[in-house]
Amino acid sequence: MKYKLCIFDLDGTTADSVGAIAHTANQCLTLYGLKPNPVEDYKLFAGEGQFELIKRALKAAGDKELKLYDQVMPKYIELFKTGCIYNVTSYPGVIEMLEKMKQIGIKIAILSNKQNDNTVKVVETIFGKGFFDVILGQKDTHNRKPSPEGANILMEEFKVKSEECLYIGDTATDMETGINAGIDTVGVTWGFRTRKELAFAKAKYIVDEPKEILGLL
Repeated sequence: MKYKLCIFDLDGTTADSVGAIAHTANQCLTLYGLKPNPVEDYKLFAGEGQFELIKRALKAAGDKELKLYDQVMPKYIELFKTGCIYNVTSYPGVIEMLEKMKQIGIKIAILSNKQNDNTVKVVETIFGKGFFDVILGQKDTHNRKPSPEGANILMEEFKVKSEECLYIGDTATDMETGINAGIDTVGVTWGFRTRKELAFAKAKYIVDEPKEILGLL
C-alpha cells in the first residue's frame, strides 16, 4: 500500500452536517430579526471556520456591514454546543469505506476547522468513540486550514512521511491544505462543493463514491 494514513475532513466529507449548521445559524439570525438563509446556501458559507460562516450568513441575510456580528457570534457558539449534532449522519458508503481501511491497517484521522469539542462530539455521535485513530478539530495549537499545521501534527503523531499520507475533503480549502502539506489530495463530489471547484483547486484525484477511494490506496 502506498498510503499509511488517510486524513479526512469532517463537514461535507465524512459527516452530512449542513442541516445542523444551517439550523443553528438560522436560529441566531431569527433571534436578531433577520430572515433565515436557505439550507443549501450553508454549503458555500461553511468550510473556513465558524467566524467566517457567521459573517457570510449575516451578509446573505442582509446585514452587509456585520452590525450584528458581535451579538450573533457568541450566540451561535453557545447554541452550536448542542446544535452541532442536530440530524447529523454519515454519507452513504462512508462507514463501509472507513471500516475497510481499518481492516487493511491504514490509520484514519479527522482534521476539521470546526471547534475541537464540537468536532469530537459530531464524530462520536456518528461513528462512536474510538472509531477514528485521532480526531483533531480547531484549537489554539495550530492555525486553521488551509494551513498545513494540523496535517503536520497528524503526520508527526503517526510518524509518516507526506508521501505516505492521503488527504480527503470536499472543498478548495481542503485541497489547498493537502497541497500546502505536500500530501496527495482526493476531492469528493458528494459534499458541499462542486467538481469544478475541486478541479480548479488542483485535486490529484476526484471521486464520486466513497468506495472509489479504496482503489487509490
